[in-house]
Amino acid sequence: MNFLRGLYENRLLLQPLSGGWRQSRGNRNEMDSGINPGEVIAFFNEVAIIEQLGKTLAGKTLPDGLHPSHFAIIMHLTRVGDGTTPLGLANAMQVTKATMSHSLKVLEKRGLIQTLPSETDARSKKVFLTPAGRSFHMAAIEALTHTFRHFLRSEHHQIMLSVLPGLVTIRKLLDENRVPRSEDEVQ
Repeated sequence: MNFLRGLYENRLLLQPLSGGWRQSRGNRNEMDSGINPGEVIAFFNEVAIIEQLGKTLAGKTLPDGLHPSHFAIIMHLTRVGDGTTPLGLANAMQVTKATMSHSLKVLEKRGLIQTLPSETDARSKKVFLTPAGRSFHMAAIEALTHTFRHFLRSEHHQIMLSVLPGLVTIRKLLDENRVPRSEDEVQ
């Protein structure tokens, strides 16, 4: 059962329809803000499916059998820059510090990153991409591009470009609201 569907099914009694979701009769049809909860869940369900399909395809495509979660760390360091702490990475990736520690050891053993002591806090470390890590990033992007090139067409690219600004907005909104609120706090 899909995680998001299972999470909300009992409360909202969402029922699958071909091509989407609807809310059962006799239940709350809209969120307090006037937003249809079925549409919200359908949106996140589609995003989750896209994420799963993309991650699986990436896992089959990445050079040297690197796991997609490890590649996500390389992508994050490329996007935001070097010098973040392992705890900062764990928070960004929504994983435990122990999980991040293991992932960083894997990447360091492969020579893709290095961890160095912080210059300002002797108890802390900072994570940096190595030249090999930057080269790996470029090789991975090339491999993924080669894979996508086989089935993405111009119309698919246009759809991706049209939804990208909205996805960035939703990502930022979720990033600002990582902690769920109780019913009492919402009202």
